[in-house]
Order: sequence, then structure tokens, then C-alpha cells
Amino acid sequence: MTETPRQAIPRDPDDDYSEAAAEKRRAFVYDRTGIALSHVSRYSFDPAMVQGHIENFVGVAQVPIGLAGPLRINGEHATGDFFVPLATTEGALVASYNRGMRLLSECGGVKTTVVDRAMQRAPVFVFEDALAARNFGDWVEENFAAIKQAAETTTRFGRLTRIQQFSIGPLRELRFNYETGDAAGQNMAGKATLAACRWIKQAYPHPMRYVLSGNMETDKKFSHINMLLTRGKRVVAEAVVRDEALKRIMGVGTREVFAQRQISTVGAILAGSASNGSHAANALAAMFIATGQDAADVAESHGTISYGQLLDNGDFYWSVTLASLIVATHGGGTGLATQRECLEMLGCAGDGTVDKFAEICAGVVLAGEISLACAVLHGDWVEAHDRLGRHHG
Repeated sequence: MTETPRQAIPRDPDDDYSEAAAEKRRAFVYDRTGIALSHVSRYSFDPAMVQGHIENFVGVAQVPIGLAGPLRINGEHATGDFFVPLATTEGALVASYNRGMRLLSECGGVKTTVVDRAMQRAPVFVFEDALAARNFGDWVEENFAAIKQAAETTTRFGRLTRIQQFSIGPLRELRFNYETGDAAGQNMAGKATLAACRWIKQAYPHPMRYVLSGNMETDKKFSHINMLLTRGKRVVAEAVVRDEALKRIMGVGTREVFAQRQISTVGAILAGSASNGSHAANALAAMFIATGQDAADVAESHGTISYGQLLDNGDFYWSVTLASLIVATHGGGTGLATQRECLEMLGCAGDGTVDKFAEICAGVVLAGEISLACAVLHGDWVEAHDRLGRHHG
């Protein structure tokens, strides 16, 4: 049998991020599939902007953006009423978040707090036996200042704050923890840790080898260790929901919501769920796409702990803790044209705004948790999706 030669996607070695290069690739697709990318080819920015963001550029995936709000936030970094862009193809989603935001705003708003920050890279050092690995761990603690200096030679913004250690047989797993400014910081942490590992390899007086990532940072995967120790931002959003407002807007009372929260938590435990909440991934995915975050980071960021108390006066305290929220307002896709506009809408496009953005994300998650829980209790969850989530075009 004669094999068909591999047909390489066209590339321009001189200027691969031009309209002409993109058009050659779209023509390549048409020649081989018969599909003219007439919608994919419609965009409002210079293709040169996407260099460093994508390869073999042909066009864009247009995701509808809806507006929800206002959401009143009383945070350390985010303060005021915010209108939130949500990019999604799921009908009823924006309406649900909008309803939750109305309730929270009428109850005085959401209090938000960033309680911890850390981005990791987790190299593994391999020795002959456990004793050698333990001795190496002692050496790392004694030489932290020099390791920190080596790591920080690679970055203007990253700061190595601590190295956590874990011993498994002849292995010493290290988790390098960084603060990364307005960047999400995965690449920053990787580059800095590589420099630190090279310095350690040269300075340590005994033989060993290392692997830059032993997978313990669990990059783009949910993990219990990050729920406990934080990855990205650890953010809390909390509010006191008035019984009167809940009944008027959602049609259910706080006692019903409190009882349902106990049931939902039991179900989450039985399922081994990443969250005892309802659907934090919906808020985060929609916000991430709209604002140029790395969409795959939703896998880590959606892990949520929901906590509630029925107060003596009949109102309900409700909080969500996002333990590994990975967001940025600088770098990555945040500088692209439409994504930048959405960040500007939130007042999160300048320097020093990443904590503000993280607080807004947490507030939006809380609004969605409340709205969905009440829709399930009131019995209009399926009806809302039938009414708003069916395509009539």
C-alpha cells in the first residue's frame, strides 16, 4: 500500500502572523475539506497581536458574551457595583447569575477577601535511599536564601516565598511557592525553578538527579493538596442573605436553603466531588473566556468549598472559598483586543489589579451558587433551561 505523503500546514518563515499567512491556511483547509472558514476569518484585530499566543493562526472562535449585574462588592480590592461579561453558549446561565447578583446587591453586597497567594513548580530530587533524601532536605532548608536568589534572577516580579518538602522513599518532592504579581505565573514559576534546580545541582556536594516537575503542583488538574495549601489565589466571598429578600426574589426561604445545603454536601461527599457547591465552573469558564484567562485553568480553579449558617434572626450567612483560583490581568491572553475590553469594563486592566479581579470572580461564583440552589428548590430549574436554553434559530 502506498502511503499518502504528509501535507504540512502552510507557514511563512518570514512573517507567519500576517493576514496573508492566515489566508493561506484557510485556503489550505478549503482545498482539503471543502469548508470555507467565512465566519472563523472575521476578526477585528491585526493577526500580529496573536504572536506568542497561538501557532498556525487561521481565525477566531466567536463565543457570545452576555452582561450580568450590577453586583455590589465590598472587598479589599474590588469595591462598588460591577457589570460582569460572561462568555457562554449555555442558555439561562447569564440570567441565573444576573438574578443571584440582584439578590446579593439588595442584601448589601458581597464581602470578598484574598487570603493567600501562591504559584508552584514541584521538582523531584532522586537519591540512592531515604536517608540521603532526608539529608538533602535539611540542606535545602539551610540554603533557602541562596536558592531564592538563584530563582529570582529569572524574573522581575516573581518572589520565592517558601519551599514545601515531601519525602517518598528515595525521592524528595519540593514545592516551590511564588508570588507572581499580576501574572498567573505558571511559566514564571517554571523558569525560576529551573534556575534554582541548576544552582542546587551545582552546589550540592553529593550526587543526585532531578526532574523539573514531579506533577505535585498538579498543573491544570484539580487536587486536594491545592485545596489545602492554595494555588493561585485563595479567595473568600461571603454575604448575609435576608430571608425576606430571598423569598421575594427567589421564592424560597432561608430555612429551606439551609436544609438543602446539608443534603448537597452529603451528596458531594458520596460522589468524591471537587466541590460541595453547585457550579463554580460555569462562572469561571464564562469569565475566563471573556477576559483572556487560560481556559484550562478552570480545571483547578473551580474547586470550591461552600459554607453556610442559619442565623438567629432567620437570615442566612453564605460563603464560598476558592482555594486555587488561577487568574491574571497581565500576560497571556489578557492583552488581546476583546479580552482587554472586558477587563477594562471591570476596571482590571492596569497594574496591580489581579486581586481585584480575583475578588470579582469569587463574588460572581457566590451569586451563581445561590441562584442555582434556589432554582432547584423552587422547581424552576428545568423550566428556565427549557425557556432560555433552547435554540429557536
